[in-house]
Amino acid sequence: MLDNMPRGTIVIEDLEIGMTRALTKEVTNRDIELFAEVSTDHNPVHLDDDYARDTIFEGRIAHGMLTAGLISAVIGEQLPGHGTVYLGQSLRFIAPVRPGDVVRAEVTVMEIDYAKRRVQLKTECHVGHKLVLKGEATVLAPSGKFD
Repeated sequence: MLDNMPRGTIVIEDLEIGMTRALTKEVTNRDIELFAEVSTDHNPVHLDDDYARDTIFEGRIAHGMLTAGLISAVIGEQLPGHGTVYLGQSLRFIAPVRPGDVVRAEVTVMEIDYAKRRVQLKTECHVGHKLVLKGEATVLAPSGKFD
């Protein structure tokens, strides 16, 4: 498994079933605050310790889409990488991510349609050994062929 690989592109002609790339990132309070600012999602479960303590999460959590954004980073920067067009994503949030958690976002090639340049990817995020997010993405991969 390759973590935090150099940025770039793997063109569709070089993709293979089972190919995997990942990145690891600590989710900080600053990340959560910046995401709240950019998304305009200021739900206090993300930003207010006192409020969040009285929720089912018993403490502050990161936005689910912040965690999902790490999947986007792997797809857009590593697999397939630059030039990839995101066509769709299914997500299932399994467990919360908290400030200070180290998230490992992982993308694996499941299916390749070379003729249409479409790639089906398994997408997962873990904190330690715990699965916190899973889903599938469909992307249009860049080609190395010039027609």
